[in-house]
Amino acid sequence: MLASLSIRDVVLIDKLDLELTNGLGVLTGETGAGKSILLDSLGLALGERGDSGLVRPGANKLTVTAAFDVPDTHPARHVLADQDITLSDDQVVLRRAVGRDGRSRAFINDQAVSVGLLRQVGAILVEVHGQFDAHGLMDPRTHINVLDRFRHVTSGADEDAACLALWTAWRETHSTFKTAEKLLREAKEEEVILRADVETLERLAPVPGEESDLSAKRALLRHGEQILSAIETARQALSEPSDVDAAVRVAHGELGRAAPKAEGRLDAVCGALDRAAIELAEAQSALDEAAASFDIDPAELEAAEERLFALKAEARKHSVDIDALAETLASLRLRLDSIEGGEDNLLRLAKAEQAARMAFVNAAKAMTKSRQHAGQVLSKAIAGELSPLRLHESEFAVSIEVLPETEWSADGCDSVVFEVKTNPGMPPGPLNKIASGGELARFLLALKVVVASSQPPTVMIFDEVDSGIGGATASAVGERLSQLAEALQVLVVTHSPQVAARGDSHWRVAKVTDGTVTATRVVQLTPDERREEIARMLAGTDITDEARAAADVLMTGT
Repeated sequence: MLASLSIRDVVLIDKLDLELTNGLGVLTGETGAGKSILLDSLGLALGERGDSGLVRPGANKLTVTAAFDVPDTHPARHVLADQDITLSDDQVVLRRAVGRDGRSRAFINDQAVSVGLLRQVGAILVEVHGQFDAHGLMDPRTHINVLDRFRHVTSGADEDAACLALWTAWRETHSTFKTAEKLLREAKEEEVILRADVETLERLAPVPGEESDLSAKRALLRHGEQILSAIETARQALSEPSDVDAAVRVAHGELGRAAPKAEGRLDAVCGALDRAAIELAEAQSALDEAAASFDIDPAELEAAEERLFALKAEARKHSVDIDALAETLASLRLRLDSIEGGEDNLLRLAKAEQAARMAFVNAAKAMTKSRQHAGQVLSKAIAGELSPLRLHESEFAVSIEVLPETEWSADGCDSVVFEVKTNPGMPPGPLNKIASGGELARFLLALKVVVASSQPPTVMIFDEVDSGIGGATASAVGERLSQLAEALQVLVVTHSPQVAARGDSHWRVAKVTDGTVTATRVVQLTPDERREEIARMLAGTDITDEARAAADVLMTGT
């Protein structure tokens, strides 16, 4: 509900504060009094385009603030929660400021926001319908949601949840299939290269830890000749004519014969010479074994170096360490296997995707059938509203067509457009293209009355919905506005006394001047003042007793 509207320095309004209530509120006044300024001002707070030309002469900027009371379930709460905007006392306060320089600022609950967000929230809170309206039901994209809400209320249909779940499942399987298809295509493109890599690595047969073994072997083979030369020199030194071994044996023999006579003084020397003889024999034996173990083959060194270089080249090619080549080979084999088995897997995924698609299509068909039934009920209900609104020759229909698959969504496969026919013999066409002027506003009123029970808690504003009509038709319009106001807050700008008499609240808009400054004033009328205003609307400038009596009849219904 629009709880209050504050306007500062907009065209002819210097200061205006309105407190509003539920029910049907009417605004009346002579042509040119400034009723359109009120709607333009509210439009600014709702995010409509700002214009520095709206700033009152002499002022630096204009400001419009609209405060709305919103229930816990109102969809505006979800939008604000996504933007981390909190409500104060369950109110949403929209504020717009436009400077003389054309700069515009927007606020929601005193938090600076973009004009786009202000417009998004404003569209949820308020619907404005007029002769030249281009929003709300005038936008065919909103028709499917209107029909679905009506369908839920009138039939309790629950196809939506199943359709959403099956749509989600289909899109997931479709995505999985497309990903597998892409990977298989890419794999096939590199299959030749992949197979060549596998064959190369299989010939090499890399083994983890091989690099260190080859490096050590290569180093040993490269220094083999130097090591053998040292061994041979040592062997020659130990086998010279001045043989160390022979000298040790001679010394050991001579001292061994003399030792018994030396009373133990030669025992230590004899023991050392004995050990030296043994160690010397072991050293000679070890030299022989070492020499025998070195079988230097230049071809073996060349083979070790070639293998090491080949392993390093493959490691660089695959951007891994040599020790990881065995793991790389296993991975490449798996990729080849996946290509070879990819067709079977892709076929399985394709079948799963088609099954999920068919399940969604079946659910969407059930949704279409439910919508067609709801559309017939809606059309019939609206048909009963058209004649009293002087749309005798007009017809209303709900057109439901299947969209191309590229436009399917979780809402199903349907395009929903409200169509009307205003002249016999003419084909029906979209509501926003066939109807015009007050005729269009009355169509929208009839539609809103019928779907009121399924309408979100939105403020409805009708701008001269009674244009060009009078008498019984105007009375019918007033009756339906009053009926609509039982479910929603409704504000109507009207020149019709039959409509004004139905109001629960009544404001008169008037232009006043002191000779130098002209301003627009808005006054809420008392019951007596309402009678005078309605009598003025009936009689014109000179209000007669007959006009007052007629006003009483309109206001009381008797």
